[in-house]
Amino acid sequence: MYRRPLQSAVRLGINVTTSRAALGKISEREALARALLACQQARASSSTTTQCRSLHNSPQLFNVKETPQHSEDEVGSFTKLIEAMGFTGPLKYNKWKIKIAALRMYTCCVERINYDDFFERCTLPDTLNSWFLIAQLHVWMCLVRMRQEGREGKYMCRYIVHSMWEDVEQRCKIMGIDASHRKESLKSMTETFYAAIFGYDEGILSDDRVLAAALWRNLFNRECEDPRQLELMLEYVRKQMQYIDSLDAEDLLLTGEVKWRPMLEENAQSILKVATPTYNDAGL
Repeated sequence: MYRRPLQSAVRLGINVTTSRAALGKISEREALARALLACQQARASSSTTTQCRSLHNSPQLFNVKETPQHSEDEVGSFTKLIEAMGFTGPLKYNKWKIKIAALRMYTCCVERINYDDFFERCTLPDTLNSWFLIAQLHVWMCLVRMRQEGREGKYMCRYIVHSMWEDVEQRCKIMGIDASHRKESLKSMTETFYAAIFGYDEGILSDDRVLAAALWRNLFNRECEDPRQLELMLEYVRKQMQYIDSLDAEDLLLTGEVKWRPMLEENAQSILKVATPTYNDAGL
């Protein structure tokens, strides 16, 4: 605790004079005079000290919105440490809710697609590999959307991909592919998937020529001879990306519901009004 100079000087003067008076060296009147002199000196020293002190004055007034705040993605050192070790730190929403939403979003990527349109209009063979190429295209579009939602979105992306590989393995088992060929097929699909992700990311950040080249390499497997098919798929990807970008982030994180636009539309530039999904307090 800091003491004021005036009070300390008075107490010091009174203590000194009182002790001396008690010893009989000076009279009571002399002790009072010395105490008054000490008070005057203390006032003089306090006034000079106040004049030399500088105060910080700012004419700018902050309201609630202008007050500097921490960003949502800013995490503490402990969270960074455990995430560097491979664990997941605390998230805005419950992790199980995000996992369920990720599974639903992947289900939308494989169950709400008209594969016959792709097989007929893009001249793709009706095989497991064609199904995987179509599914990974829609999975990639969902990953692009959810990567924009911070740590929660990245956590959701992880389980979307996890659900995809589990589904692919189960489909291979149902088709009767033996373990050795299934392992080779999964390895080949993994390489194809990450190569496609890299190419699609480059295409969506560039112009239509780069995106069309990525679709020709990955979706058509370099076997597209009709440029109208490539143009159709280019338009399809652009309008789907525009549509899912308009979806609410909280609804996607809690429900994972995505309704894809049809391949052919009369007015492909228009964005349909998004129907607000319904879910309970548990996010289900």
